[in-house]
Amino acid sequence: KSLFSTRLYHWQLIRHLFHFQNFVTMTETSKMEQVVMTPKCKTANSTTLIIERKIVQNVSDDKVHIAGGDHTGIVVNKQAATENGETVPAQLSLEFRVFLVSAQTGKHTQESRILRYWFRPHLDTHIPNATEHTTVAQEFFKELVSPQEFPRDYVGFIKKIMKLMQHNYHTINKLEVELRQLDDTVVPTRPLSADENSLGYLQPLSVQKVLELIESAYPNPITIQDISKGNNWDEEEVAQHMSQLQTRGLVKAMDHGAFTRQQSQDTQVTIVKQMPTMATAKQPTIAIITAQYCEKLAVDAMIENKETYVRYTTVGSCTSPSSDLHRARFGESNVYTLGNIGAHRIVCTKLPSVGHTREAMTAAGNTTTRLLGTFQKVDYVFLVGVAGGVPHYTDYNKHVRLGDVVVSCPVKDRYIYLYCESAKKNEKGYDYETKSYNPSNLNLQQIAADLKTSSDNDNKSSSPWLKYLRDGLNILSCQPEPDFRPPSSETDKLYMNIGERDLIEVAHPVPQDKATKRQEGCPRVHLSPIASGRQIVRDDQLRQQYATDVGALAFDCEFDAVIESILGNCKDSFICVRGVSDYKDGTRRKEWQPYASLAAASVMKAIICGMEPPTNV
Repeated sequence: KSLFSTRLYHWQLIRHLFHFQNFVTMTETSKMEQVVMTPKCKTANSTTLIIERKIVQNVSDDKVHIAGGDHTGIVVNKQAATENGETVPAQLSLEFRVFLVSAQTGKHTQESRILRYWFRPHLDTHIPNATEHTTVAQEFFKELVSPQEFPRDYVGFIKKIMKLMQHNYHTINKLEVELRQLDDTVVPTRPLSADENSLGYLQPLSVQKVLELIESAYPNPITIQDISKGNNWDEEEVAQHMSQLQTRGLVKAMDHGAFTRQQSQDTQVTIVKQMPTMATAKQPTIAIITAQYCEKLAVDAMIENKETYVRYTTVGSCTSPSSDLHRARFGESNVYTLGNIGAHRIVCTKLPSVGHTREAMTAAGNTTTRLLGTFQKVDYVFLVGVAGGVPHYTDYNKHVRLGDVVVSCPVKDRYIYLYCESAKKNEKGYDYETKSYNPSNLNLQQIAADLKTSSDNDNKSSSPWLKYLRDGLNILSCQPEPDFRPPSSETDKLYMNIGERDLIEVAHPVPQDKATKRQEGCPRVHLSPIASGRQIVRDDQLRQQYATDVGALAFDCEFDAVIESILGNCKDSFICVRGVSDYKDGTRRKEWQPYASLAAASVMKAIICGMEPPTNV
């Protein structure tokens, strides 16, 4: 589908930005502040315009178009601006890229569009939109590229900028718009999402996809029939892929025709019918809950003296007829890894999720209840794994990037976790139906805040979690799969949906102060509530709006049932530590999940090592 028709770089086109049937005289507008567009420069592949607020007086009509009617207050200069010495650098800038397609040839080209912002020297407090510059710049950009009214051609794009400046964003004094045609390229393809699969999109069968499903179900064994039926795949092809995974030592066969993930050779795994009795000194006081296989491996890499127990359950009868309903099969299974982090005894588990459904997360709540019932000395609960970051398009310090870590902390003493069940649009915005959660004891959040403050004030390369991250990478380097090394920063692309399946690529914000620049390979830690909810996550605009309204910097994959189980078991202290693996909810970018999981586990270890040693064991 074409995003845009071919654009012509001619100054004559500027005259058609507005209809000038209704002219007004200069005397009628001379005392009014107007929004003025002036061509700045043009090359073979670029165009630069200046759009600013100024009072235009005593200019002959043959050099200026003055709009009337609905467009009164808009002025378009025909002639290019003349250089008049030194100019003040822009206070903020934002770049995004669009794909143009020629109506004649069908050829695609990519175009960079840069917005440079200058603001009024003093904010007028009576203006409703007066707020900090980065917020204004981001809101302006989001409204400019809103899917409902996205300008599909050059004329509409410039016209919308001028009208937004005229009516809504009075604190913006000047904008410079640079449009530069880039090298020929192909249109980017969007990865298939879990939501699209649930709506009937058939995911292609591959060895990697079969492995992902086995890892997702772990510790529950899963059969070839379950995999093929759940994804509309051919059973024989699934069996062939399963055989390859067995040959590579990644999967092992179980009873009842089931398969499960093969643990690494250095992991001590004991199969038990029930957990053995433990001495009081060995009882864990901290529980760590993960949901994905790579998250479990990342946390295990932080644990010393570890031993793993797996408890399988069987339902049905071995003597029953060979039907899906009565044959023997594995039921809900549990995995517990016990060991030490610092002075603390730890138990880590993985939720056996077998689908992106509310039913799967309810089962996760039941698993959490079983965990806390089995280990009754647990006082603290950590939810550790991946999430989707909330980008900020103009503020470098507020921007969350892939590999960063978001720790669940309240904003203005409110909540650390929110699950949005529904959102309905109203005249002023949205009405949200939200479940909010907060621990009665915020000690873990305070430790996280102290760690961040210490890191921000000192050399970031000395942050304790960076040492734990490096140690974890060394420990996991022998793992054949998954690969925990950080992906190239070139793969950290930021896209914005502009309607249906159309995308624009947005550049990451750059620091205004070079001293704050992030160091390569050093994840940043952010503190904010963490949110979730399928309706919110599916809609880019709604997701951004909800994040702004509640102050969230990350969305995860619906852990409300798990948190309700934690609260139901009277655990007063819990925290979510999420590594950012995509810009949705953590389920979309598989290549970033292992590293993001390890970054989260490293911050988790730093928090645990900052806790007081236990006194009740």
